[in-house]
Amino acid sequence: MSYASPSDVVVELGRPAASPAESDQWQAWLDRVERRIARGFRRAGLVLDDQIALGDPLDSDVIDAEVAAVIRKIQNPTWGKTSTTRSVDDASITDRNDSAGDADPLDLLEDEWDSLLPGTDAQAFSTRPGFEADFYSPIPQTTFNATDPAWVGSVGPWV
Repeated sequence: MSYASPSDVVVELGRPAASPAESDQWQAWLDRVERRIARGFRRAGLVLDDQIALGDPLDSDVIDAEVAAVIRKIQNPTWGKTSTTRSVDDASITDRNDSAGDADPLDLLEDEWDSLLPGTDAQAFSTRPGFEADFYSPIPQTTFNATDPAWVGSVGPWV
């Protein structure tokens, strides 16, 4: 059983389910999204229920992410397909896909994962304390003198 329910979807969508079968379908999608969230937490070495008990994330954050994914699925079941054109005369056919064909609207977006997974410590990344360039060249650095006969007519020290 997921944290969100079909009634949460009804509130966000602004309309009731057309039938009990549609409500059951929404519940199945909510359960699928929650399994994906739990799997993402396991991959991060965490347990979703334990993290919710600790308050990071809140159960309302999980409900928001689940409902948002289901709303995406309801509003655009053929995720990524943005236009279809059919013409009878002169045979004009246009199909346009903006995302990968295997993309699923029930997948969480990056900002949804950011709101769910606990934040990282600021010490996770570091910077260099100096202002020297972060550049390495396998070419030996030499002083270039345009009037030097060794350099005139050559393409440079890298040849």
